Amino acid sequence: MNLLTVENLRTGYGPVTVNRDVSITVDAAEIVTVLGPNGAGKSTLLRAISGLLKPRAGRISFDGEDVTNLPADRAVSRGIVMVPEGRRIFVDMTVQENLRLGAYGRRDRDKVEADLRRMEAYFEILAQKRQQKGGELSGGQQQMLAIARGLMARPRILLLDEPSLGLSPKLVKDLRGVILDVKATFNAAVLLVEQNAGLAMSVAARGYLLHHGRFVASGPIENLRDDQMMRDLYLGAAQKVA
Repeated sequence: MNLLTVENLRTGYGPVTVNRDVSITVDAAEIVTVLGPNGAGKSTLLRAISGLLKPRAGRISFDGEDVTNLPADRAVSRGIVMVPEGRRIFVDMTVQENLRLGAYGRRDRDKVEADLRRMEAYFEILAQKRQQKGGELSGGQQQMLAIARGLMARPRILLLDEPSLGLSPKLVKDLRGVILDVKATFNAAVLLVEQNAGLAMSVAARGYLLHHGRFVASGPIENLRDDQMMRDLYLGAAQKVA
């Protein structure tokens, strides 16, 4: 059974429809990517799945349960956690305070402390800078903090919205390792929204191409890479990871 199932989802803002009858699945501990140009509706799709935006139509199921209209805080408690575009860390709080906020809904305080140590062991730069304010970190360090804060919620699926945005090529390579480890080390599925096709295709097992709010191609990454629609709409201008 799929961990996440989205069926015929329709979203929008005011009079504007963004996603049009979108359907997608993600299995447990699977990495799936959604590719597409700016304005395709990728971030809106993640907002609907995470509970930040109420869909206009369609159904979202998580582990067999209907979560279509579940508020964001309750979605987090079920294991649906989003790391938004632009990182959105709390710049006036310390690194450690940001991490603790990631676990705000948890009641297992002893395990929260263990996970805090785990994040600092995995993201060593965060341990070195635990008392620094988030706003004092570099862009790459802020992205690591945003992902670590998401992992503090113990997600079953981590929704990553444009995590490579603004990062140097070296940091994009480092990010690739982190995304793979979310699956391998933290045993969570990943739904990755990216414009960087090289990064996305190097980590995902399957992918979907979104164009004008609709999926126009999908399948295993090796098939998607060769899809003519993918080449015509996207791959020619996409940044690649060496």
